[in-house]
Amino acid sequence: MQVYKGGFYIARPTSNAAPVRDGPRINDQIESNNIRLIDHKGDMIGVVPLLEALRMAMEVDLDLVEVAPNAEPPVCKILDFGKFKYEEQKKKNEARKKQKVIEIKEIKMRPTIDDNDYGVKMRAMHRFLEEGDKVKVTLRFRGRELVHQELGMRLLDRVRADIDEKAKVEQFPKMEGRQMTMVLAPK
Repeated sequence: MQVYKGGFYIARPTSNAAPVRDGPRINDQIESNNIRLIDHKGDMIGVVPLLEALRMAMEVDLDLVEVAPNAEPPVCKILDFGKFKYEEQKKKNEARKKQKVIEIKEIKMRPTIDDNDYGVKMRAMHRFLEEGDKVKVTLRFRGRELVHQELGMRLLDRVRADIDEKAKVEQFPKMEGRQMTMVLAPK
């Protein structure tokens, strides 16, 4: 098929393929001749012809829904399709509510940090780890401190030892330019 647009004929591909649908097939869309049927009460009927299953669904004024299309023969259930879709959506929403997005919180320190400041930073780390977040400890070197990287390594070892019961080291200390970083994850 060609379409005229702005002085040009544009060829558009024609497709006789059926549109792709999301969700299970219902009623006339079911392709198998024989199906394993579960009635509206939840009882297993067994393997029946598709036409008989459709007739049974119409008798109780419900839909025939293919719940396991990959089974041999496919498993179909007699139920209210609108209610089925609503229940599936509720399950998805509930699962989305329960999932926790893990954030990475950053704690910045200096190699010459004072003990009180160190205590404040450690309390913050404990709080972040209890909330289920990862903690990235960044140790920033200024000027000539860069020559004494062993001080920074000693400080990060102290952090690791102090927080050992609550966290595991996900990324061991490494230098990135003028800073040393380490990532901790909750156990």
